[in-house]
Amino acid sequence: MSLPPLVEPAAELTKEEVERYSRHLIIPDVGMVGQKRLKNARVLVIGAGGLGSPALLYLAAAGVGTLGIVEFDEVDESNLQRQIIHGTSDVGRPKGESARDSIREVNPFVEVRLHNLRLDSSNALDVFRDYDLVVDGTDNFATRYLVNDACVILGIPYVWGSIFRFEGQASVFWAEPTGGDHEGVQYRDLYPEPPPPGMVPSCAEGGVLGVLCASIGSIQVNEAIKLITGIGEPLLGRLMVYDALEMSYRTIKIRKDPEAKPPTELIDYEAFCGSVSDDAQQAAADSTISAIELKERIDRGDDFALIDVREPHEYEIVKIPGAQLIPKDRILSGEALAELPQDKPLVLHCKSGARSAEALAALHKAGFRDAVHVGGGVLAWAKQVDPSLPTY
Repeated sequence: MSLPPLVEPAAELTKEEVERYSRHLIIPDVGMVGQKRLKNARVLVIGAGGLGSPALLYLAAAGVGTLGIVEFDEVDESNLQRQIIHGTSDVGRPKGESARDSIREVNPFVEVRLHNLRLDSSNALDVFRDYDLVVDGTDNFATRYLVNDACVILGIPYVWGSIFRFEGQASVFWAEPTGGDHEGVQYRDLYPEPPPPGMVPSCAEGGVLGVLCASIGSIQVNEAIKLITGIGEPLLGRLMVYDALEMSYRTIKIRKDPEAKPPTELIDYEAFCGSVSDDAQQAAADSTISAIELKERIDRGDDFALIDVREPHEYEIVKIPGAQLIPKDRILSGEALAELPQDKPLVLHCKSGARSAEALAALHKAGFRDAVHVGGGVLAWAKQVDPSLPTY
């Protein structure tokens, strides 16, 4: 069952707009009125990355009148495998500006509003309140809880998507939907609490098939269009799971948690989710060295064991010379402790420092008190010590 249209129709479409959107206009369920609603809609997209790229392009092509973009990052070469709104010439540019220019090329009738900021509890409500709905293209739990809570407080729908390797998920969250018989649900009904720090790898750690972004991003746009125009059955209360390898779709019912209380204020979401555990933070506090310090130890000929705690496929991409691969999970389980030397200090590293901090905490508890880890990991080594190495 559809919900009432989220947006009132604009007064008119120009001759040029009628010609541009003609394939929409001849769909009876959309028609002139539906297209006028799209013209009058204000959609905020969080991130111009993997999911934000196709979402922004298709929202613009569909004729959404106002598109807001929250983005503070710059285009990196590693983005181009999936973030199709950017091109090679955009590397080094602010992503928001690159996305805006691409949108203008796709549809000059769209107003683009750039929010060049890192979204947090101090600014989310002020940014969100000028939009009809939010499309989330982020890849971390802290921002997802922030977006959800801000949308709940403001009473606006939240179109969510998630991608990892070959699997994607999408849903619509709206705590108190307007009209219809749909039960309101929010992101916290699906994930009442964030997973333990380090338990779920990000796309930067685990990878993602580039085209998967288009599959899930286009589903998010489809849901946004349905909400704006009031057509079709929205994903509200349903989780859509897509497996690209099996080419299968399935939906799972999301039920409202009767014990959950709706958020009334925004909190510190980084602390709520924790990028690393308290144990890891404590272990790393006095046991972190820089990539430069690691290079100095190597040049001096210090006797230590350099342990790479990443996964084997990451080790194949780039490695620090002399590093022995022992994945983090084998250290956390205790399986690899017997392989570690007892007669020399240990220096751990991963890609950026988070996983090695978790492994460091486990080693400290196991009695390897002189173990340290490299802040910034192999990325810092490639940037500060050996720029000839690739990054990922």
